[in-house]
Amino acid sequence: MFIDIAKINLKAGKGGDGAVAFRREKYEPSGGPYGGDGGNGGDVILYADEGLRTLMDFRYKPHYKAQDGENGRSKRQFGKSGDDLILKVPVGTLVKDGDTKGLIVDMKSHGQTFIIAKGGRGGKGNARFATATRQAPRFAEPGTKGEERWVILELKLIADVGLIGFPNVGKSTMLSILSAAKPKIANYHFTTLKPNLGVVSMGPGESFVMADIPGLIEGAHKGVGLGHDFLRHVERTKVLVHVLDASGMEGRNPIEDFHSINDELAKYNPKLAEKPQIIAANKMDLPQSKEWIDSIHEELGANGYKVYPISAATTKGMDELRYGIYDLLSQVEGDYDTFDDKVVIAPEKPREEGIVVKKEDGKFIVEGSFVERLLESTNFDDMDSLRYFQNVIRDKGIVDELEELGITEEDSVFICGYEFEYFK
Repeated sequence: MFIDIAKINLKAGKGGDGAVAFRREKYEPSGGPYGGDGGNGGDVILYADEGLRTLMDFRYKPHYKAQDGENGRSKRQFGKSGDDLILKVPVGTLVKDGDTKGLIVDMKSHGQTFIIAKGGRGGKGNARFATATRQAPRFAEPGTKGEERWVILELKLIADVGLIGFPNVGKSTMLSILSAAKPKIANYHFTTLKPNLGVVSMGPGESFVMADIPGLIEGAHKGVGLGHDFLRHVERTKVLVHVLDASGMEGRNPIEDFHSINDELAKYNPKLAEKPQIIAANKMDLPQSKEWIDSIHEELGANGYKVYPISAATTKGMDELRYGIYDLLSQVEGDYDTFDDKVVIAPEKPREEGIVVKKEDGKFIVEGSFVERLLESTNFDDMDSLRYFQNVIRDKGIVDELEELGITEEDSVFICGYEFEYFK
């Protein structure tokens, strides 16, 4: 089974909370604040592994979570940071944002790593809040939440050469002859429902990877038939071998088939039609092929396409085709990925980090994960902690925004569901 798309949920670890503790030893009964910081939450990291071939495991397990950081302890002991979660994906996996569908990262080389979800930061212990005027703080900072996001994993086959053509033109048979691959072969349409890979050897240390890609039909760029599945894999190849049924035995015109498929490529992604192509005119062992081969040479060969008359059934012309493909590959430079996805940069911080100040139905409302953490870390029975809370509210500009919205003395302010009375 070839699974090449999976949507998964990733959640990085939460940072541990800072500790509230005081030093109470035999000869130091008032030793001051002694609470340690919480540990950082673990990241979710993607790792490109050339040993993997499908995304099947992700289809059956869609949720993944890294380890939370430990809370801080007394004696200024820091909590242990959570372990990172490393997810192995096949080389050639595109990672897209689950909401925008924009590209985040292309995992296209073995050993490549990428932090897809950043772990939360550990909270500070009360020892960190001690100042000359606040010598015994009775509050600490909670850890921040780790980033959580849905992503789409899309595996685009990585092969040097892609065999393209209408169904039943002989692509699978060609792959089996040119390489050691053993694809399913039969005389009916859509025998190939998934890409088959084979390594074509050219001698010691010289080889290239060829893919027999599922057959194409008109309307593929709209998703008809195997359309998008077919076209997705074509994008990653460097060279295309366009296989034509030169016999026309099914009542098809091989020249029209050639233009039809290239039209579908251009409609899906204009850059696909620009890929280097050579033509393999197959089924030359059949008498009908003699009626078409001259026309193929005249019309397509005259437009700069190299035409190789072959017979996959008798293997005639296959060596010439193999060396022709290799020669063309040697002339191709650089990376021929042609996807045009909008790039989305993974945020460095959790997305809920902002502060929202608004007025709705006559109520003044303050929301946001930062304010929520501030509330969690505040001991409203302790004057130093309350004063710290008020200073942060002012330093962050929340009071200024409330005043711009028209707040007056004794108006209520709802902060993360809690009601406060405003005094200037």
